[in-house]
Amino acid sequence: MTRFLRLLAVLAPALLVSVPAGAQDMLDMVDLKSEAFTKAEMSRADIEAGIAKLKEGEKLDLTGKALNGLDLSGMDLRRTVLQSARLMMVNLKGANLEGVNLDSSWSLNSDLTGVNLKGASMFGTQLVGSKLDGADLSGARVAGDFSKASMTNVTLDGADLSADEKNQSMGLMRGTFRSTNLDGASFKGANLKRAMLEFASLKGADLTGVLLVESEIAGADLTGANVSGADFAGADVNSAKIGAMKNAADAKNLDQAKNLDKAYR
Repeated sequence: MTRFLRLLAVLAPALLVSVPAGAQDMLDMVDLKSEAFTKAEMSRADIEAGIAKLKEGEKLDLTGKALNGLDLSGMDLRRTVLQSARLMMVNLKGANLEGVNLDSSWSLNSDLTGVNLKGASMFGTQLVGSKLDGADLSGARVAGDFSKASMTNVTLDGADLSADEKNQSMGLMRGTFRSTNLDGASFKGANLKRAMLEFASLKGADLTGVLLVESEIAGADLTGANVSGADFAGADVNSAKIGAMKNAADAKNLDQAKNLDKAYR
């Protein structure tokens, strides 16, 4: 929480930021009507024109640009760089962002329903409270914050959501899905080592062959999740609902999970 507030303060001093006494919703701590969340330096037409002028092998560099509130739905943005871009409350529904660099970008409360994010780089990306239902993040590097996002039926096959243990200058960077709705999501073969999934809903998710080593899934709901071949070594399952998982007998190292005696079985 402290890191989130510090980043918000750097992003826009005008935001109404306060340190809560309890676990107040992050989105309740900012003024979504402030200029920091509504200002756009470019229009959709500007971006389309910029892409149209690109020569072979070139990319439209939108690094650090404020694109807040724009309707970019259905756009092919594969030839853009969106590192550190501000995409607050943006409509990216059905957009193609395959392979795009979204590192350190901010997309709070945005609509990314059905977006193509295959192979995208999302290191330090903030997508708190956004919609990514049906999105495809196969093979993506995901070390950002997706807390309280809606991610039903997303595809994360082969994605890397693990913690970056080499670079911790701004805290532990990892896939964070605290209280995120991941019902029906596919994680086949994904790396979730030390990922944060506390209180996430993973009902009916496909966790086949997933590396859950030392992940934090306390309070998560894995009802109906397929955990065949999933490795639970060192995973914290305190208060997690694991009693109705599918193929639990085929999971690896479930007996080595932390707080197994406190899980709902």
